[in-house]
Amino acid sequence: MSDEPGTPDTSAGSTGGAPSGPRPEPLRFFGTSWVDHDHGYALRRAGVAAGSLAAAVVSCLILRLAYEGLQLADTGTFVTVLVVAMFAICSALAFRTTWDGFGKRPDPERQASLRGLLAIGFVGSLLAYFFRALIEAPGERLHRTEYETAVQEYERRTTRRTGNPSKKKRKR
Repeated sequence: MSDEPGTPDTSAGSTGGAPSGPRPEPLRFFGTSWVDHDHGYALRRAGVAAGSLAAAVVSCLILRLAYEGLQLADTGTFVTVLVVAMFAICSALAFRTTWDGFGKRPDPERQASLRGLLAIGFVGSLLAYFFRALIEAPGERLHRTEYETAVQEYERRTTRRTGNPSKKKRKR
């Protein structure tokens, strides 16, 4: 597949007999099953939802252990409140950033600058993945829109005109 989403692979190794035109971009955990909702698509969605929820629960348990460690270390109320607020705010921002990323292609520079925040707010990202998997494959709407646009453009480019253009009646 080429670097552009929804465009055909025109590399030297591509076969000439294969159907030409745009090919769907595979999604993580789903491949291209999101196009026709086949090959265990519903089961995969359920698995992704259950997996991301389980990962979020385990992550919360680990954060709980970290909180108890702060309590045992007797760091004080201020530090405890700062740590809890940091995880809560970063999780909320990570949820929103991840959720928005399912609807439009994220800006690579912005993603790079938010990498630390997203790492701290990993629970929010996991929950966004869980909730999106209940609706559709995460990122499916974006990829479907891009794929359908690429198919329409390809069909428009490849449709043949009828008749001989040189015999066309000209206006005088």
